[in-house]
Amino acid sequence: MKVEISNGELLDKLSILEIKLSKIENPDKRGNILAEYDLISTLSSEIAALVPGLLSELRGVNLRLWETEDVIRNYEACQDFGEGFIEAARSVYLLNDQRAAIKKQINLQTGSALHEEKSYSGY
Repeated sequence: MKVEISNGELLDKLSILEIKLSKIENPDKRGNILAEYDLISTLSSEIAALVPGLLSELRGVNLRLWETEDVIRNYEACQDFGEGFIEAARSVYLLNDQRAAIKKQINLQTGSALHEEKSYSGY
């Protein structure tokens, strides 16, 4: 199956796969991740070369999201829904807003034919 996506979405996927490769140790899962990474990396290399700073920034935000989701899961496992849980949960939407802004910049700077649009209530 082939699907057209924005350049920002493509680099977002690439950065998430890079994080998965650094975090996941299970050999079967790593094999699947590596196969997908190799494909996405090849497809995105020209675009990634145009915006290395934005790709690095996107990777950083996605890593913080990964770590925050782990924190939330740990609170959930302990059934601790206090201040730490609330703070972590609230940070997810703030990080996702940063992520969306970076993806938008990637789309604009690379002349992406497709653009992802978001609509949220203010906070």
